[in-house]
Amino acid sequence: MLKQMLGCCKVYISESRNKAALEVIEKAAKLYPNSPVVNKFEDEIYNRVGYTLVSEMGQNPISCSLKSCVFEMVKVAFEEIDLETHSGTHPRLGVVDHICFHSLGGISLDHVAETAKSLAADVGSKLQVATFLYGAAHHEGRSLDSIRREFGYFKPNSTGNQWTSGPRSEYLRLTPDEGPPQALQRKGVLVIGAIRWVDNYNIPIFSNDMTTVRKISRRVSGRGGGLAAVQSMALAHGNKVIEVACNLLEPSRIGGDEVQLHVERLAKEERVEVGKGYYTDLSQDILVEKYFELIRTAKDALAKVD
Repeated sequence: MLKQMLGCCKVYISESRNKAALEVIEKAAKLYPNSPVVNKFEDEIYNRVGYTLVSEMGQNPISCSLKSCVFEMVKVAFEEIDLETHSGTHPRLGVVDHICFHSLGGISLDHVAETAKSLAADVGSKLQVATFLYGAAHHEGRSLDSIRREFGYFKPNSTGNQWTSGPRSEYLRLTPDEGPPQALQRKGVLVIGAIRWVDNYNIPIFSNDMTTVRKISRRVSGRGGGLAAVQSMALAHGNKVIEVACNLLEPSRIGGDEVQLHVERLAKEERVEVGKGYYTDLSQDILVEKYFELIRTAKDALAKVD
């Protein structure tokens, strides 16, 4: 399957229950048919939605359809969603919590990093949102989790393992790369980066014992002495379900199957039951296939109109 000059952007928005807001965001995306939303993953308990867009990038990484499309989605999201009324069991730093660019082949990581930096500059100046860069988009290659730790991202700020409202203070512990040095509580802050492909794999554990599941989660992650290139955290996911949510930083080296077996071994030691895990997005190959299908369908529809 041809992958030349294709870029991918994942946009994570802190909302899934307000369907009207999501409809407006998706309507904005449809204005850019050359950069279609290839996959959408919603989770009402987490109150979070992830959109995956794929597009041909062209030679100019700054003036491209993908950047324009994502900017319009972000703009509408800030207009339609108020972080002060938000709550969910997934952490977040802003209305648009996280945007990540990837190369799908034919272009370099540096190419999509330039797109990420240009998008951040526009969000910061035109939308007045404090924006932080990471990965190849940051001059020192700063990591996403290092930014999140500075903001206390991984610690629930409400009862029931919930995250609610916006930042508790306008004061920012880090200086934004773009935008104002303060955070508006209704908007929060935004993190934008460019990195190699990451798979997200969540494994349900049927328990309400957060202490036990956090112990398992720590032992899964590379940071906790577990699997290399795996990041994980425990997130409440409904009645008697806590998920071990994992970022697989090198999925060709350690994939979901290996993580699943490791969690099952640890859960057996703790005497808790484990369910089958799931990916929150499509594989790179399937994303590319679906992208070309969508483009062909759009061209066929246009030809019929003509």
